[in-house]
Amino acid sequence: MSARTTKTVLPAVAMTAVSMVLTLAVVVMWLGTAMPWPVALVVGLGIDGGWLATLAYERRLAAQGDHSHAVTGVGWSFGLIAAGVLIAHALTAEASAGAWLAVAWLPIAAKALWLVHGLWERTALTPNALGAIRGIQQEARDEAAVARARLRAEATTEETRLTAVTQAGARVARVQAKTAQTLSRAWSTLEAARDGEDTGRALTSVTNRVTPDVTPRWQLPVWGPTDPVSAFSLDAAPALTDEALDALVDEIRHSETPALSYREMATRFRASGHSASEVRLRAAWKRVVA
Repeated sequence: MSARTTKTVLPAVAMTAVSMVLTLAVVVMWLGTAMPWPVALVVGLGIDGGWLATLAYERRLAAQGDHSHAVTGVGWSFGLIAAGVLIAHALTAEASAGAWLAVAWLPIAAKALWLVHGLWERTALTPNALGAIRGIQQEARDEAAVARARLRAEATTEETRLTAVTQAGARVARVQAKTAQTLSRAWSTLEAARDGEDTGRALTSVTNRVTPDVTPRWQLPVWGPTDPVSAFSLDAAPALTDEALDALVDEIRHSETPALSYREMATRFRASGHSASEVRLRAAWKRVVA
């Protein structure tokens, strides 16, 4: 029997022993006045013996992993009989009735303790299983602690970032406000200078865009009579006809031996001052070469 099982079986055994002793004593004292005491002793031993027999059989079935409702019912019947005997004795006793009634629940309590012990055994785990469960629980606690630490670190980082952004925004706002104040003062200075009396006369002596029709517009001085010069215009050179273009291309192509390539011919064509589109020049080249 393991140490863990002893925690539940010892109280059940002690309670059962006390209940049996009380039941036997009460039966002998109570029934001894109405019948010979050996007969009362046999009755008491019969009640306790039936209780012990059913309890032993229940424990044997529990050890085999089995259970019998009939045996359990018989065991509870013996327990109820013992409790009934104690209660009846307490009610009929002339002295110390309260004390006997106070211990009348012991047989029922003993059966309840054996029930708790049976549940303990059915749900008991081996040390290896308990160690595995503790390991799983510890791992879960570790993961939860790491997750909480990560969340706190992220929250701290975000708070620091927001603080930095807020401070940077405040600095930008201060610089903008200072710049706007400086521009406002400069604009006020310019406005005061523009609206001043002396400044207005100085500006109107130069241009009429500030104060129109105050002074004539400045003119450059003229030194002697001048004649207007007509605009010089360039007349576009007449375009070459296809026949003239073909003849010119053939002439330039055969100006050297061996004949020039198209690129060399085009370069000399334009260097000579002639003009023709690339499309017409290529078409002329194809006609000449064909």
